[in-house]
Amino acid sequence: MTIFEKFRKIKAFVFDVDGVLTNGEILVTESGEQLRSFYIKDGYALQLAVKQGYPIAIITGGNSKGVSDRLTRLGINDVFMNVSDKISVFNSWIEQNELSFEEVLYMGDDVPDLELMTGSCFPACPADAIEDIKTISEYISPSVGGRGAVRDVIEKVMRLQNTWTRDTNIKSV
Repeated sequence: MTIFEKFRKIKAFVFDVDGVLTNGEILVTESGEQLRSFYIKDGYALQLAVKQGYPIAIITGGNSKGVSDRLTRLGINDVFMNVSDKISVFNSWIEQNELSFEEVLYMGDDVPDLELMTGSCFPACPADAIEDIKTISEYISPSVGGRGAVRDVIEKVMRLQNTWTRDTNIKSV
């Protein structure tokens, strides 16, 4: 099966946060607050995918109210934070959404994603993922984490499925 055929089968997306939705950098303020930066073009693609009915989940070991708020404003309801066992959360989410592994694209970038990405979904990663992740990924985005990798995979899937449209009702958030 070609990579394009695999993209056409995708019905849902699951993403890690740090290194995928963000560039992996954390700015620590004097008060100890940890700040992350999101890419607006990734946000547009996430909003459009939600509006077109694609289930999206975020599974992260991190625990940031700011990150959770950002994702909720984009329309993502399934945000799983402070997760130490990503596989059980992933499997439970797939079952709840009545999906098969082949229908879910998971994008991760580092060691905590490795076990989940091995043999249980369509594994994808940003261009700057660690080598172990790149080795098992079926697709490596030409974009880095936090700078378009998420947009890249969502847009590819949606264009191949003719669901990528210009939606003027999406606001930048």
